Amino acid sequence: MASPASSRMAASSLLRATRTTLPKPLRQPTTASAAAGASGLFSASNSPGSTRRHYSSDLPPPPPLLQKLKADLKTAMRAKDAPRLTVLRSVLAATLNASKTATPITTDAQLIALLRKTQRGNEEASAEARQANRADLVEKEEAQIRVLEEYVAGSGVEEVTDEQLRLVVRGVVSAMTSEGEVTAGGKAKMGEVMKTLLAPGGPLEGKSVDKAQVARAVKEVVG
Repeated sequence: MASPASSRMAASSLLRATRTTLPKPLRQPTTASAAAGASGLFSASNSPGSTRRHYSSDLPPPPPLLQKLKADLKTAMRAKDAPRLTVLRSVLAATLNASKTATPITTDAQLIALLRKTQRGNEEASAEARQANRADLVEKEEAQIRVLEEYVAGSGVEEVTDEQLRLVVRGVVSAMTSEGEVTAGGKAKMGEVMKTLLAPGGPLEGKSVDKAQVARAVKEVVG
């Protein structure tokens, strides 16, 4: 039988061992550290690399015609309208590419200029197919041309004929010459004329013209 002294020693050893093996209580985060953690999570959710993105409200709204083209794309997909699908996909892809440059398409007039440029490409392809006696390709290009003409005609954007454009150019050149903005040869600078014509608020704003058409008219007038 163990003596009282030995029993007390055994109990003391058991108590020390129990205290050593017991897990330490977890520290609760302070109010400051919890706030810092929440702030960090909020910052991460709004960082440029996060999935959630916020877009600036300063961006101009998309052109009405562009919204129509996007809606028509869905309709054309359901209807399996191949010519319209080809046109819309091409134009929307070109618009997306332009949005990544310094000259995005922000107006219906700019969009109509793009449609006209696309139409010229189709007309050239149609002529080449006709020369090659490829009636199937001719019909394919002509079907796309009809779609493009439909959008141009229904856009409500004012079209400018070559003669009207030359009149506008002559007016700008005359004004620039009277103000002394001429070259050594006494002629207005072609680049300056183009800049004035195509500037925001300029005489061609809101009209269906493209740079190539304007450049031709300026070259004819300035010489």
